[in-house]
Formats: sequence, structure tokens, C-alpha cells
Amino acid sequence: MEFDIVLIIALIVVIVVFVQLRNVLGKRVGFEKPPFDSYSGYTKKPIEVEKNDKIVSLPDQSSSQKGDFSEIDAIAPEGSKLNSGLRSIRQFDPSFSPQFFVNGVQIVYEIIMTAFAQGDRNRLKEHLSSDVFESFCEAIELREKNNERIQFTFVGISKIEFIAAEMQKEEALLTVRIISEMISATYNEQEECIEGNPEAIIEIRDIWTFIRNITSKNPNWKLFATEDEN
Repeated sequence: MEFDIVLIIALIVVIVVFVQLRNVLGKRVGFEKPPFDSYSGYTKKPIEVEKNDKIVSLPDQSSSQKGDFSEIDAIAPEGSKLNSGLRSIRQFDPSFSPQFFVNGVQIVYEIIMTAFAQGDRNRLKEHLSSDVFESFCEAIELREKNNERIQFTFVGISKIEFIAAEMQKEEALLTVRIISEMISATYNEQEECIEGNPEAIIEIRDIWTFIRNITSKNPNWKLFATEDEN
């Protein structure tokens, strides 16, 4: 009888411990990284596409339709070259949403800039075309050869606007102007600041072109060309 009571008590303790453990394991404690898709998962406040005093609200990508150009017409005047380019991409890919694309650019821009400052080639390779990746690697190698390092803080993006859009056979190309703020300083081997200012926020104006094969099952775009507008 005493054995049965002890066994019952032991079982109750095991059950209580199991329930508490499950509750703890089922919660995020601030250190876990959620699954990330550079163009679909998004937690930051999205930048809205603005054109002609019209704001395009964030659409549900799954509801995009091949013949629905209302979102595009709100960004660029109907009949303009930009409007025609965006429409041509939508015709090839009914799920294409300019606002959804801008949200992706907001994420990947910070990823690329941070990875470049850190010399993270593997991260860069995920988001750059082969030519751009080669150029970035050359700059990183030169920095490493000179024993230089970059102290970098990304502040944020204030504006993203479309400049051009076109289809080249099965490839879509989108060019955007990105206005961002960051803190950047380059140090030499003696830890002397040789470029930039570690205490100053600077505005950067970049023109980036992204490319994607519309027939590919991979929804992500890659950086195809860069230009500094400053």
C-alpha cells in the first residue's frame, strides 16, 4: 500500500515537472531567432511607396491579380515608362507587388550593408549577383590587406522610390533609389580613424538595381547593379 502511494506521488511530481518544462520551452525568451525569408518575413514597420501624394497600403500578395494594376497606377502615372515596366512584370508574375518588393528591399539593404562592413562574404553571396559579389569581395580584400576595419551602425531607411522597371526576356529588373542613414568609420592598423566619423550620422543615397528570373520558383531578388548618388 505504501509502495502504491509513493508511486502515485512520484507520478504526480513527474507530470507537474513535465508541464512546467513544456511551458518554458514553448516560449521565446529573447535570444531565439525566428525563421527568416528576406522577402517574405517582415517585422519592421514597412516603408510605404509614395508617388503623386498617393500612399499605397501594404497589400495581401496572394490576392494580386494579373489584370489588376491599381497599385501600380498609384505609384507611377498610367502610360509612363515606369508604369509600363511595372505592369509588364505583373503580367509575367501575377503575384508581384511593388509594396511587397519595397518591404523586401528595406530588409535586404540593411543585411547587405552590414555584411559588407563586417566582411561577411557568405551572407553577401546570398543576395548579390556574381558580378556585384566579385566587386564587393575585391573591396573587402583590399581592406583586409591594409589591415583596416569598419565600425558601422545602420540607423534606418527614410525613403525608397522606384526609378525604373523592365522585363528582359524571363528576367525582371527593378531599379530603386534608397535614402538611408548610418554611422560609418574606417580605422587603420593603429586604430586611427582614416575615413568617416564614428559620432556622425550621414545620409546615403544609393541607386540599386535588383534582378529576378520570373520563371524561377525562388521568390528572392538579387542585387544586380549599384550606383552611389551622393
